Amino acid sequence: MAKKLARIPDSILQRKGARTTRDVPREVRELLDAGRIETVNLCEWLVVDQARLAEVVFAEHDWNVHLPEVGRALEANSQRTTLKDMVAIGDVLASAFGGKRLFAKPYRALISHPSDVVRSWGAYLVGKCDALTLSERLERVRPLAADRNMGVREAAWLAVREHLAAELEEAIALLAEWSLDDDPNIRRFASESTRPRGVWCRHIERLKQEPELGLPILEPLKADPTKYVQDSVGNWLNDASKSQPDWVRRICARWRKEATGKGTERILKRGLRTIVG
Repeated sequence: MAKKLARIPDSILQRKGARTTRDVPREVRELLDAGRIETVNLCEWLVVDQARLAEVVFAEHDWNVHLPEVGRALEANSQRTTLKDMVAIGDVLASAFGGKRLFAKPYRALISHPSDVVRSWGAYLVGKCDALTLSERLERVRPLAADRNMGVREAAWLAVREHLAAELEEAIALLAEWSLDDDPNIRRFASESTRPRGVWCRHIERLKQEPELGLPILEPLKADPTKYVQDSVGNWLNDASKSQPDWVRRICARWRKEATGKGTERILKRGLRTIVG
């Protein structure tokens, strides 16, 4: 008979999160490493022991045969970071379950897990799975792009960005539909995943030189009501302004005429910040 897990206190479930990594309480760390709760801020995200978490999760799903691979993958990281460990475990999962016949069950287990870190592994499984077409990859990553946890949403676009860059025209055509979605997290994914320079990722050189290719994604967002989306669109334009400043000036001038409002003004201010200074 499976051991009954103790109820998690409301004081932990409703916590705001420690301000430094060393202040994360031991009980919170243990629950994070056991995969029973998700992180609530960056400090918690940074202290998750993904090797211990993998032991728990792989045991839950009878994947123990792959744990030695996890150990070797983590040891191969010369400079261990949370993101590098996450990618390494995603590599192991993709190696084990990357074929279409094996993919579905592990994918569902990962993206429905209580731990945001485990759900992020699911994003990297999607990103590393060679059997998926670009359309299939976006379909599989979509629940993670809409996840309640910001860390998972970041992993979602990071995990598939290189595929988007490699098939840029198709990616833009598919993501243009995402720009029209009711969910601001989905709209934000469309913009953030295609930023010409981006954060923690390789630049998309073609968009740095031809930012106009991104307009099918950006145009529906020029007056977006959500700050989360506005920031991303503004950052997209700011990225482009570093290589094509005149194009960004023209787009911003047109948008100012076509879409007046606080949302547009916020986007334009953010997009022009490098040019204007």
